[in-house]
Amino acid sequence: MRWASLFVVSFAVGCATGRPAGAFTGPQAQTYRRVTPAAAPRPLPPPEPSRLPALTGSRDEVLARARALVGKQRLSLDGRDYPATCDGLVLAAYAPTGLSLSAAARSGDNAVTALYRLAQARGRLFRDEAPAPGDLAFFRDTYDLNRDGRSNDGLTHVGIVESVDGDGTVAVIHHVSRGVARYHMNPAHPTVRVDPRTGKVLNHALRAGAGGRTPSLTGELFVTYASLLPTAAVASR
Repeated sequence: MRWASLFVVSFAVGCATGRPAGAFTGPQAQTYRRVTPAAAPRPLPPPEPSRLPALTGSRDEVLARARALVGKQRLSLDGRDYPATCDGLVLAAYAPTGLSLSAAARSGDNAVTALYRLAQARGRLFRDEAPAPGDLAFFRDTYDLNRDGRSNDGLTHVGIVESVDGDGTVAVIHHVSRGVARYHMNPAHPTVRVDPRTGKVLNHALRAGAGGRTPSLTGELFVTYASLLPTAAVASR
């Protein structure tokens, strides 16, 4: 059965900011309730006891699958179509590990929050150390989900860590409105878009500015990393 037959498509949803910086949540998010009451902040899900076994699989395979989709709008691997969304990219890359959102989702979750709960139950959440290639990176308030003009929408976007530079800049593969792309993020310098000394992009814009405001950068909207697979040596690009 094709994925498209399982979900209702709505153009009103998105898993990051609008075109071109952001990413759509799209059909996968329709599995869960999307809309929060106006002006009601969405806190991060509280910690839960680990009750599910860790996923098993190869980080190299996860990365190879994610890299194979860079530059593409359609998420299709091994003859299977996945939702063209940020969470759909994670499902496509992690398919060989048996990852399933239904294992940890709760009523009211969007798909990104369901992935966060899965990481709570099957993996490890962390922020103050470098991630490993294949880890997930979560972001919040990347677009106005409840359309109340406030940053109170909780977890709205997710990507896959590809690499980490010596200066702490993380390359993240994720699905944005133009398709699957690589964005940079440097949590140590969250408000700096370009290093003035080298010209290197440290943080890409992830949420478009509105009302004369500057765009919000990846480092500013970053929440946490999640490790779902055992850490081991990962082949370079």
